[in-house]
Amino acid sequence: MKSLKKKRRVQVIAIAAVALIAATAMIGYALQDGINFFRSPSQVIAEPPPPTEVFRIGGLVEEGSLVRGEGEVIRFAVTDGGAVVPVAYTGILPDLFGENQGMIGTGTYENGVFRATEILAKHDEDYMPKEVVDALKEQGVYVEPDGS
Repeated sequence: MKSLKKKRRVQVIAIAAVALIAATAMIGYALQDGINFFRSPSQVIAEPPPPTEVFRIGGLVEEGSLVRGEGEVIRFAVTDGGAVVPVAYTGILPDLFGENQGMIGTGTYENGVFRATEILAKHDEDYMPKEVVDALKEQGVYVEPDGS
């Protein structure tokens, strides 16, 4: 009788372990498309990602670079003070988007141009993503709003 209980216990533990591994694998597969890595313009220029990789780039919109094409394509450049990456975007830009303003774009890097599928602009005077602030500080371009 004891060996039967022991056998059942081992079977239940084995089934639970297999179910846990299967659930973890399914969650990882489902999140695979939703995970976008962040890169600064300096990182993109130093090590260009493959054209199939979707990632986020952030920095400041370079002054004088915003060009609205004849079609729907909008071109501009994003910089972190160390490197400049040209960006092409088709769509409507956020209201707060402008030159010398912080932005984050999601898309791919193809033939030296970041093809953005989504553009986010900062939402108030002080907001900028931590990664963008860190990249700008490394280049000596960014100063905290409180003067530090």
